Formats: sequence, structure tokens, C-alpha cells
Amino acid sequence: MADVYFAALRARGPHESKAAKIRRLFDAAGFGEAIRPDDLTAVKLHFGERGCDTYLNPLFARQVVDKVKERGAHPFLTDTATLYAGSRADAVRHTVTAIEHGFAYAVSGAPVIIADGLAGGYWREVAVDGQHFQKVRIAGSILDADSMLVLSHVKGHDTAGIGGAIKNLAMGCAPPAGKAEQHAARPCLESGSCIGCGMCTLVCPQAAIMVVDGRAKFNPEHCVGCGDCVRSCPEGAIDFDWTTEIRPFLERLCEYALGAVRSKLGRVGYINFLLDITPDCDCVSWSDAAIVPDIGILASTDPVAIDRASFDLVNSEQGLARTHLAANHAPGEDKFKGVWDYTDAGYQIEYAARIGLGEEAYRLIEV
Repeated sequence: MADVYFAALRARGPHESKAAKIRRLFDAAGFGEAIRPDDLTAVKLHFGERGCDTYLNPLFARQVVDKVKERGAHPFLTDTATLYAGSRADAVRHTVTAIEHGFAYAVSGAPVIIADGLAGGYWREVAVDGQHFQKVRIAGSILDADSMLVLSHVKGHDTAGIGGAIKNLAMGCAPPAGKAEQHAARPCLESGSCIGCGMCTLVCPQAAIMVVDGRAKFNPEHCVGCGDCVRSCPEGAIDFDWTTEIRPFLERLCEYALGAVRSKLGRVGYINFLLDITPDCDCVSWSDAAIVPDIGILASTDPVAIDRASFDLVNSEQGLARTHLAANHAPGEDKFKGVWDYTDAGYQIEYAARIGLGEEAYRLIEV
């Protein structure tokens, strides 16, 4: 059974600020044992797509950076290039977006280093011997780092169900080629609904769609399954067949997460922030209303246990009105399925445990 440390949000003095609680969680979870003097320590987080405003607060990242420095190590903030077109598709634009969102050195105390290089080409293969992959592609600077702290803003996700530590490892530590391997599913078109507006052709990063005779037409050889076309279609004419694709996608995701940490046994810590629990990933260029109230902050050395605890805590809440939560408002009901009814966040966590990424069973310890 894994230990998961929890800090609630009530505060009646400076010793109970969120910053102070992050530092206490760092110590309680034993992260100092994972970080050695002179380590190059990756602080893996998500800088947020331009237009999103619910990404992790850079002042929270600063607390972790300062604790790493106390250990005599050298932290850097990191993420990888996106598969889809956007403000983080290469290291130049990604770094600019990070700085615009407050992750400048003066605030965070650490440099931003995009882990897969200038254009997503810096990666190496890691053996996982999984059901879907024998090897996975992990960003070079993630592998080069001696230790790693994974800071995750917990939220919903339209395919993964929940975006927590596991997804942060899997998609966040993979270059675009690795992200494409994880997605793998290809969208399909309901031709009777297509109006030939061409929005999908404008957003497709691979030029895999064209409008022919007033209807969108896909080139499956070029499609990487990123889903930009699905999100952009004003008529809802494009979608994935998630009745058959969702579980294989989640399995691929978990196998990638395993590859991201396989070389760092005992050298990784995880902090999950259950704040601004929105329906969507921070990859989208907006921020929807939170589906449940803010809950608190968790820390653990086990990515599966911390995601299971996050899943349980979110589901224990009463869902909020006037949000994207369409069902499962009552405490105890699956809020992530209430937002995206075809997703299976619980299966993501279950499969991650099955392949040895961590344990589902946890002990929640309040600090």
C-alpha cells in the first residue's frame, strides 16, 4: 500500500498558505531522498496552451524548485512539443508561451528547457515490453535528468478521462512521434453532417484533410490521430469510434508512462493539484468552469496511487451546477464519466497498476 500525503485548503495564517503546504508535502513524501547533490532535476509540468488560464500557478512550481536547490541539485522546468498545431508546437514558441504564463526565471527560479529539443526530434527509445509497445520514445532531456518531480494539475480529459500524474508522464514526456503512437486511433466522418466549411483543413497539422465536392475527405496515411479536427468541427461531424478505441488508447498511454520513469527507480516524486478541476486538458486554448470545488494538494512517490486518490477525492465531491458536468453530480459518482461519457478514467489507473507502474491501494495521510 502506497502512502499519499494530502493537504487541505483551509488556511488561517502564513504557515498554512498553499506555498507552505507544498513545502511540507515535499518533506513528508520523502522527495529529498530522491534528489541528490548535483542532480540535474527535471520539474515536469504543463505550461498551458495560450488562452488557457487554469494551468499550474508558477508560484507553486517555485516552492518545489527552492526545495530542490536546498538539496544542492539543479532544477529545470520542462515539457515536450505538442502533436497538434498551437502555441507549444516547437521549443521556441513553447518557451515563449511558458514565459508569457509566468514561468520566467525571475518567478520560478529555474530555466525552461523543452525536453525533446528544438523541433521534437531529441528522443531515445526505452524498452517496456508491453502489450502494445516493446519500446517507447521518451524525450532526451527527461532521460538525461538524474531525478524528476512531476507536478500535475488534475482535470478531465476528453480521451484519457482524467489528466493526472500518469498522463503527465505519458504524453508529457513523449515527443510528437511518441504522442502519435499513443493516439493511434483515427477519426471518422459523418458525411451527412459535414457542410464542407473547411475548418478541419485549417487546423490539421499534417495536411491530412481536404474538402472535395463539398465534403471533408481524410488521407489516413497522413493522419496522426491528434483530434484537432474533432474539436474544430462546428457541426460535430467528425469523431473517434471510442466504443472500440478508448481502452487500447489508455493502455498505450500507460505503457508510455512506464517508459518515462523506468530508468529512475526511487528518483521520482509526484504532486497532484486538485485545484480548478476543469473538464478539459490545459492543452485547449480556453478554461471552462470547474466541475467540483477545489479540494487540496497531494504528494506521493507512486504515480498510480496519487492518481487513484485524486480520482476518489474528486468523485467524493458534489458536482457543481452550470458546468460541463452533464451527469453524476452526486458524491460518489464518477465525475469524469459525467463529463465525457465514453471515457474510462478508472481503467487508466487499473491498467497502470497491472503493468507495474505503481499500486492502486493507498493510505491517505493528512499533513
